[in-house]
Amino acid sequence: MTEDNHLIRELRAASLGREGEVFARLPGGETVSFGALFEGAGRMAAALAECGVAPGDRVAVQVAKTIEAIQLYLGTVTAGGIFLPLNTAYTGPEVAYFIGDATPRVVVCDPGRLEETRAVSGEARVLTLDAEGHGTLRDLADRQEPVAPVARAGADLAAILYTSGTTGRSKGAMLSHANLASNSATLRDYWRFTADDVLIHALPIFHTHGLFVATNVALLSGAQVVFLPGFDADAILDAMPGATALMGVPTFYTRLLADPRLTRERAANMRLFISGSAPLLVDTHEQWEARTGHRILERYGMTETNMSTSNPYDGERRAGTVGFPLPGVEARVMLEGKEVAPGEIGVLEVRGPNVFQGYWQMPEKTAEELRPDGWFITGDLAKIDADGYVTIVGREKDLIITGGFNVYPKEIESLIDDLPGVLESAVIGVPHPDFGEGVVAVVVPEGEGTSPEAIMQALSGQLAKFKQPKRIVVADALPRNTMGKVQKKALREEHATIFTDG
Repeated sequence: MTEDNHLIRELRAASLGREGEVFARLPGGETVSFGALFEGAGRMAAALAECGVAPGDRVAVQVAKTIEAIQLYLGTVTAGGIFLPLNTAYTGPEVAYFIGDATPRVVVCDPGRLEETRAVSGEARVLTLDAEGHGTLRDLADRQEPVAPVARAGADLAAILYTSGTTGRSKGAMLSHANLASNSATLRDYWRFTADDVLIHALPIFHTHGLFVATNVALLSGAQVVFLPGFDADAILDAMPGATALMGVPTFYTRLLADPRLTRERAANMRLFISGSAPLLVDTHEQWEARTGHRILERYGMTETNMSTSNPYDGERRAGTVGFPLPGVEARVMLEGKEVAPGEIGVLEVRGPNVFQGYWQMPEKTAEELRPDGWFITGDLAKIDADGYVTIVGREKDLIITGGFNVYPKEIESLIDDLPGVLESAVIGVPHPDFGEGVVAVVVPEGEGTSPEAIMQALSGQLAKFKQPKRIVVADALPRNTMGKVQKKALREEHATIFTDG
């Protein structure tokens, strides 16, 4: 094996000499060893090379979560290529944009989407991989001999991940071998992962959280994974007595709390529950600790940075915060070009070896958001308290300016979420004829629920008049993306005319 493919060398190091040991346990009872995982990756690399993939070429992938898809990720990096995972929910027109922008050499899709993918793939070679790990790519790979990793340095690109595009066109975040390897090594050490760990892996692998946190951290520590196709409460609860860690999004934890089989006894062997990708309600923290005896560890990251902050492994895991900057990562809160005082709100910026290389073919956007001295402007509104804990208040684009006053949705949401009869809420700003923007609260009731009038009355003594919602809308659920983030853009569009109709 070559020693100079930076990321593959790092991902392989912990399992050298342990090739026969189990890496993944699959739902049907089958297992995949470390040796088989990397041998399959070597075959995938050979298949991609036969399709013309050379160092620096992109490989776009929109497939179900399988071990073969993990081998395709590792195989792409092994071949010196740049891995480009695409959300399986993306439509044909969305995929057409990504392929047109990234111009991949190879596109891998589900067989059921072959024709529509071919129609937008231009000169790219289109191969298939289904939910069972079969398809034309697998057939091609099975005919190959594994190849040695192609030399790639830390600064070379390993992946391009497109942002979700909540404002304007999606941007391709360019992540280097060193970005991914260094961040995963930091998380492994900070969260105390070792070869003795068994991680329940129920996250999708088209996203940073499931691919570069869960998978990479497990490989770097030589840990085993219970590899699930997606969230499955039965499978997670069944795995828990023999596992040590779970990485999830808030929805995982709220759904598991709804299951009476979640008990302190069932979670007794677990040492760590991690949550990210969306804010976790304080109430969920408290319920989880009461039921299991474990305090969820919440962390914060972005497509452009992987993970930047985390609550501590040892020490107080403070609900409502995302902890401290990780070792080697700096964080600051800026407003109008100056760093604010502790506790004040501004835009969070981070700097460190985890920060991406810029946006693919968007130098202007890169210059807007990545400062020459390495600070990345996250676009998240945040505050850092006197103890150093970072709290995310919301997205800068979600800031509401009503009558010339700034309103931070998180402050109002926290108060509403604490009211009896409220499950959760989302606060948005929509056009208002007098104030520019009017504050609207979309509330999901719990149990018997509570009335808009009762909510307004409860808020009246706690918030300045300009912060109080001018309208409260009751909803069955909040729109979310696949990682559990509330889609405020969709809510703004839905309620855009609430103050102007009639």
